[in-house]
Amino acid sequence: MALKAKDIKKMSKEDRIKQISELKLEMIKARGNAAKGGTSKIKQMKKIIARIHTINKSESEELKNK
Repeated sequence: MALKAKDIKKMSKEDRIKQISELKLEMIKARGNAAKGGTSKIKQMKKIIARIHTINKSESEELKNK
């Protein structure tokens, strides 16, 4: 499940947006299970979402600077 930055950079912007929505949906389901114990999966999903947002932001800034 762990997406590395290099894998995210290879994705198109549409794929990244789709991945974020899938991860958010999966995180909602995981929160239901977190009440039973185990939050490491939620932390991992949050990190991936943040990584995708960071890459999207850096790419949009690069386009503005050109």
